[in-house]
Amino acid sequence: MRTFLLVLTVLFSQLTLAQTEEQLPWMTNLEAAQKQARKEKKPVLLYFTGSDWCAPCIQLKEDFFSTDEFKAMTKDYLLVMIDIPRRIDIVSPEQLTYNKDILKRYNPERSFPLLIAYNHKGRKIGEVSGYSSLRDTSYHFELLEKIAENY
Repeated sequence: MRTFLLVLTVLFSQLTLAQTEEQLPWMTNLEAAQKQARKEKKPVLLYFTGSDWCAPCIQLKEDFFSTDEFKAMTKDYLLVMIDIPRRIDIVSPEQLTYNKDILKRYNPERSFPLLIAYNHKGRKIGEVSGYSSLRDTSYHFELLEKIAENY
């Protein structure tokens, strides 16, 4: 019975986590997001991650992206995730090729995690690179506040 409850708890927590991820409207094509941003006059938040190998990226997801505060602050933003995973089943080969091209052009230092904010005209507003082992999200929220000041 304990094993059954443990399995049920794990499955439920994974389902809840998956639902949380689905609530965020991540786009995977930067050009499409930029085009939409110009049309709708919305900022773009570009996020570089290594979703299955980058420990700071995984922690940032838990501490920042999964918060209600992040969701509230970015409800009118276009969110773009460029994932460079090691596992081949996370993104399609075509998406990975695209992501690597965007990585070369916008993150040549290959910094993970990296957040870059742009206004709807494509002008860079700011960026935050890395994530502290102290799990301090204040710099990340400061970036969101900086974006809000421009809108």
